[in-house]
Amino acid sequence: MVGTDFESERGYDDQRFTARTVFESSRMKVVMGYFEPGQFIPVHAPASDVAIAVQSGTAVVRDGDDEHDVNPGDVVVIDAGTERGIRADDDERMEALLVTAPPPTDEEHEPVRTGIRENTFDPGAE
Repeated sequence: MVGTDFESERGYDDQRFTARTVFESSRMKVVMGYFEPGQFIPVHAPASDVAIAVQSGTAVVRDGDDEHDVNPGDVVVIDAGTERGIRADDDERMEALLVTAPPPTDEEHEPVRTGIRENTFDPGAE
């Protein structure tokens, strides 16, 4: 059994969101995400489902062409292959639990790396 909590894993980075992997197998990956105001996971569309449970703070979640505001206690699930991303609101830190199944491949995460490098939430937008 893997057990932890948000306080034990908490860590922030001024440059980009912090992802603490607390469990990973070939079937699932569990990450605790810590976002400074305005930080984000860039839009990408891996072949995995994702569940996002917001612990604290507020954010916008991209689900295909739609954007949804999320608050503490909210849980959202996005189907595999759907463009998705999450951006913390500009006024406070945000913490969330992210569960992907199966874990995205390194290749599928290239848009995430590009978005972080270019400081762009939606690196595929024209």
